[in-house]
Amino acid sequence: MNESQNRVAIVTGARGGIGAEVVARLRSAGHRVAAVGRDAVSLAEVAADAHLAFDTTTPEGAAAAIDACRSQLGSAPALLAHCVGSTLIAPLHRTTAAQYREVLRVNLDSAAYMLQAWVEALRGAGSGGAAVLVSSVVARIGVANHEAIAAAKGGVEALARSAAATYASIGLRVNAVAPGMTETPMTASMLRLDAMRDGAGRQYPLGGVQTAAQVADTIAWLLSDGAARITGQVIAVDGGFTTVRPLVK
Repeated sequence: MNESQNRVAIVTGARGGIGAEVVARLRSAGHRVAAVGRDAVSLAEVAADAHLAFDTTTPEGAAAAIDACRSQLGSAPALLAHCVGSTLIAPLHRTTAAQYREVLRVNLDSAAYMLQAWVEALRGAGSGGAAVLVSSVVARIGVANHEAIAAAKGGVEALARSAAATYASIGLRVNAVAPGMTETPMTASMLRLDAMRDGAGRQYPLGGVQTAAQVADTIAWLLSDGAARITGQVIAVDGGFTTVRPLVK
């Protein structure tokens, strides 16, 4: 990553399991990192070069986060890891309109607004950059009772591909990762019992439940110069869940 040493990066959802791990990896690679979250108190616990308390589910909040990053770290962020997200496990007939809109707001709206603000900040810079959005395996394969979140994350994947096509000519790369079940604070309630954890792990060909660090490794690679020829891709970090059917003995 020699060419990208000391670049400015911005990580949204930085207080979450995956976001915090991404911050750590980018800083260890020599980048200056702005951590973004809604709660300033909890955000302060993340070891970062700047702590920015903004709500990126609004266009104003996303733009303000980019502006604050530029102000505090000296330049617009060449690297973006958008790790804001939520989930909803409910069949469509039991999903209220308010729940549906909230899932779209947190997952799809935030991705669109943050990517828009990032592109606008870099569009005339001529120095290139890389962004990674976070999808989910449920956008790639049908999983019961995930209709709302699948729709939102499917939108995130389409957003990444289209933006990658639009901005390739100015050196901006846009990719996404699609994690399977990952051990984070958001999934703690789903993994609190050994039986629940074992049942979740058996769904994955490689077995077990992956860590946030394993997802962050892929995000950090996609932001690095090692992935300089990768854009418009959605990489599943899912232990083979979406593509592999192992031999059943």
